[in-house]
Amino acid sequence: MLSGGVRRGSAGDGERCRGRFGPVDLRGLGVLLAVVLVVTGCARVHSVADRAEDAQNVASACAEALGLADLNPLVDPARVKARAADKERRLRELADHVTDKDVKSALLTMADSYVEVQRERFDDLDVVANWAKRNARDVDALRVACT
Repeated sequence: MLSGGVRRGSAGDGERCRGRFGPVDLRGLGVLLAVVLVVTGCARVHSVADRAEDAQNVASACAEALGLADLNPLVDPARVKARAADKERRLRELADHVTDKDVKSALLTMADSYVEVQRERFDDLDVVANWAKRNARDVDALRVACT
C-alpha cells in the first residue's frame, strides 16, 4: 500500500493507479501507446517504401532514356523519322512514370528534340550537326537530373 490508500500494482495486472488527473488504467494506456507506435511505424515504413519505389522508377527511367539517346542519321530519312517518333513516344511514357520534376523535365526536353527530328530535313548535314549538339546537351542535362 502506498500513502493515501492506493495499492501499488504492476502495469500488467490491470489495476488502476492514481495519476495527477485521476485514476489511470495502465493497461489501457499501454495498449494506446502500442497502437500509436504501430501506426507511426507503419506510416514511416510506407514513406520509406514510397521513396525507394520513386528512386527505383527514376533510376530505371534514366537508364532507359540514356539508352534511347542515339539516332543514326546515315539511314534513309523515313527510317530516321520513324525511329525518332518511337523514341519520342517512349521518352514521354517514361516522363509520365517519374515523380521527380527535374528528371521529368529532362525527359520531355529529349522527347521534344525527337519531334524536331521528325519535322526537319535530316539529310542536311548542318541540321544533323545542330541536332547532335542539342541532343548532347539534353543528354548531359538528363545525366545531371538523374544523379
